[in-house]
Amino acid sequence: MREFIYYSKNAVTAGNYIKDNLMKAGRMDIVCNVIIAIFFISNEMRDDVKLHLILDGPPNAPRHLVLESNQEMPISKKNVAGLIKKLLYKSPNKEGLKEIMPGCSAEKKSFEHLVKELDKEGKNVFLLDGKGEDIRNLQLKKNEVFIIGDHEGFPKDKKKFLKRIDKISVSPRTLFASQVITIINNEIDRQI
Repeated sequence: MREFIYYSKNAVTAGNYIKDNLMKAGRMDIVCNVIIAIFFISNEMRDDVKLHLILDGPPNAPRHLVLESNQEMPISKKNVAGLIKKLLYKSPNKEGLKEIMPGCSAEKKSFEHLVKELDKEGKNVFLLDGKGEDIRNLQLKKNEVFIIGDHEGFPKDKKKFLKRIDKISVSPRTLFASQVITIINNEIDRQI
């Protein structure tokens, strides 16, 4: 299974904060682009993907939303923002994943706690970083988790935590998060 973590420092954490202008909702437009890049390919959805969204904006940070592709997952390119809004409305104020609908769960959990959990599960956790090792030099083992930050990167407290995580790069240029995901998916597709 392909597994991703997308961290957004400013993405809102309450459904009623999401209005028509997704840019004003802490760049929820980028979150939507990330979801589309992870789950959709031409004329179909990927069936082997799990996405952890960590939203750290107001008013209820942090929020951990989990989207996992399956046949019942209620997502289309048109309703990505609506799906996030619904997950945030129904998100519990405590730790412990609550399934909101098939393939979609939510909880209150920090970025650091999630990364430590995945590491403890034996996952190979990688941080996308321009100075990291080229992804093409890696032999992927299908237990990788790829961490991608938003357009502002990670706050200082998160950067300190991330120093111990292996770093990989997908391009010599700085790319949009959705482009990074497309390249990672392509590299995985080529190795399968």
